[in-house]
Amino acid sequence: MLIMVTGLPGTGKTTYAKTLADSIGGRHFNTDIIRDQLNMRGQYDEASKRMIYEALFKHTQSCLKRGLPVVVDGTFFRKELREPFVDLAEELNCSIFWVEIKADEPIIKERVSQKREFSEADYEVYLKIKEAFEPIEGEHLTLQSDLLSVEEMVESTMTYYSFPK
Repeated sequence: MLIMVTGLPGTGKTTYAKTLADSIGGRHFNTDIIRDQLNMRGQYDEASKRMIYEALFKHTQSCLKRGLPVVVDGTFFRKELREPFVDLAEELNCSIFWVEIKADEPIIKERVSQKREFSEADYEVYLKIKEAFEPIEGEHLTLQSDLLSVEEMVESTMTYYSFPK
């Protein structure tokens, strides 16, 4: 199975996605961590973003082909960034689930003002991505990370999608 975690910077995607991956015995991949592994911090031009998402796709594809569950997290703010993963799931006859993480803007502003291990997004980046964000189409779960603990978010996901516990 493939679980795609999307949302704006500072919403808590990575904290949630890591916990969810651990809960289902899956692999976790994240755009910021891959950017760090490729020594591409600070590089946000279109060509760099494309390279990051291509690497993310290849890691995901490799694990899914081996039958491993995968949790992928990134902003996926444009439909064109999501489509290759949808196509991959279809090609591999793999279930794909979407989870959108949200939080109220004052909380996000506070979160992105603090240093985080991998993310470089600040409030200005948040606002820019918010303006360009294309809504998720189709069935998906939306979780509010400022209202639920990460454990409650994982539990909600397991229940919503009827994942085995």
